[in-house]
Amino acid sequence: MTPLVLVHGFMGGSAQWALQAPLGKERDLIAVDLPGFGANADLAPLPGIAGNAAWVLEEVAHRGIGQFDLLGHSMGGMIVQEMARQAPERIKRLILYGTGAVGVLPGRFETIETSMERARADGPSATARRIAATWFLKREAAAEYPACAAIAEKSGLPAILAGLGAMQGWSGEDHLPSIGAKTLIVWGDRDRTYPWSQTERLWRTIPDASLAVVPGCAHAVHMEWPELFNMAVGGFLAEM
Repeated sequence: MTPLVLVHGFMGGSAQWALQAPLGKERDLIAVDLPGFGANADLAPLPGIAGNAAWVLEEVAHRGIGQFDLLGHSMGGMIVQEMARQAPERIKRLILYGTGAVGVLPGRFETIETSMERARADGPSATARRIAATWFLKREAAAEYPACAAIAEKSGLPAILAGLGAMQGWSGEDHLPSIGAKTLIVWGDRDRTYPWSQTERLWRTIPDASLAVVPGCAHAVHMEWPELFNMAVGGFLAEM
């Protein structure tokens, strides 16, 4: 079957997809670590969404993969939208998860400028733990929070600031109508980062888009309710 490429979000890493292993029973899963994050925390971070998109496309090509299905979470959702713009012929199906078409989000739990200021003041580790908590409905009490926070803590201050700056300077709104791949939008109905207005815009503007809303989840549906997440994604990829 067609390989599935997974692109993590801000302060994420490939290890965050551990609970998606069942999706790999029928296809190869290629979970990347963006420069500056996760297992690639030692690499210099890239400054923009477009640059990260180009890097992922090159990384996948280096692994000998031509066409693939593509899933992006949060900031990774912005990156995969940009990948769909840069190389539409390589992407068969697209999954936009917990993301939007603009980097500066109305209703974000705090402004990007505030996140930058607090990151400088508090340091990367405290910033990682604080922001990772907002991704879960139960915050620090969530079962998967410790593992998620540990991955987030691999991000140094340059990567945190570069990621925030990349999101702040990006918009993919104008490109949405030209996305040709069959697309699934996934959203947790208690997401503190991406409000329904952002999800609805993706769903209603991308020509061939379906919507899966998972109840009782925040920004980390794939860790809060992995069975439902995997069922939705796996079912979408298996559609003829």
